[in-house]
Amino acid sequence: MDVKKAVITAAGPSQRTLPLQKLVDRDGETKTALAIIVEEALNSGAEEICVVVHPGDEEAYRTAAEPHGKRLQFVAQEKPLGYSHAVWCAHEFTGSEPFLLLVGDHLYLSQEARSSARQLVEVAKAEACSVSAVQATHESKLPYYGAAGGRLAGNHKGLYIISEVLEKPTPTVAEQRLIVPGLRAGHYLCFFGMHVLTPALMELLAAEVEAGKMVGLSHTLTNLANRERYLACELRGRRFDIGLKYGLLTAQLALALSSPARAEVLAGIVELLAQEAH
Repeated sequence: MDVKKAVITAAGPSQRTLPLQKLVDRDGETKTALAIIVEEALNSGAEEICVVVHPGDEEAYRTAAEPHGKRLQFVAQEKPLGYSHAVWCAHEFTGSEPFLLLVGDHLYLSQEARSSARQLVEVAKAEACSVSAVQATHESKLPYYGAAGGRLAGNHKGLYIISEVLEKPTPTVAEQRLIVPGLRAGHYLCFFGMHVLTPALMELLAAEVEAGKMVGLSHTLTNLANRERYLACELRGRRFDIGLKYGLLTAQLALALSSPARAEVLAGIVELLAQEAH
């Protein structure tokens, strides 16, 4: 399974300006969040990238993605019909090929030389099926993420066969339907904001469009799990949702602390805390 296409969704009303925010990356360069996400996709091996945007946002995004702006394709989500519809908007771009799906309000920090997206793509190629990146997450964060239930895929540590996906479940519902053997109590496999999906996903979305009822991507992913092999994979990395309160600050601190300027950043934090103590 060769993954040469990537889709980035950024059309949500509360999401539109987030990819335009600037941060200093691990190499000390100032970039927009969009440029960092595009580089994540390129580092996965993707050769073509489509960004799903709100109508009229194309040029602002092209400018923000520099020096990668010229290689981006855009498709507008004409009406705010939800996330699954935003993904569907890219169906002509993806065609009959598998694709990497990223969200425009998440940044990633890999804990190894390979980027998070590269790790995921390599698992999808090896397993020849759809794979969603997940992170074991405390139940207090369930209101912010989709979550998956399933079982370990044989003896593969960190790889799970998905049986069901729920969008932002309550802890009670998660305990009843999403328990995964091997996870710490009170922790669930929450989505990382990154997926490699086969053409079957777009086929399922097409059926929903034809029926005039889109049921939400989590439900569609459950249908995908019922139709074909679909895995979840824990990556060596962390996700940062810049749409959360202080999310952009947390992401910037994580990037800074993983950079060569770590000592300088820590010294600045200590100095700030000392000043606040007086």
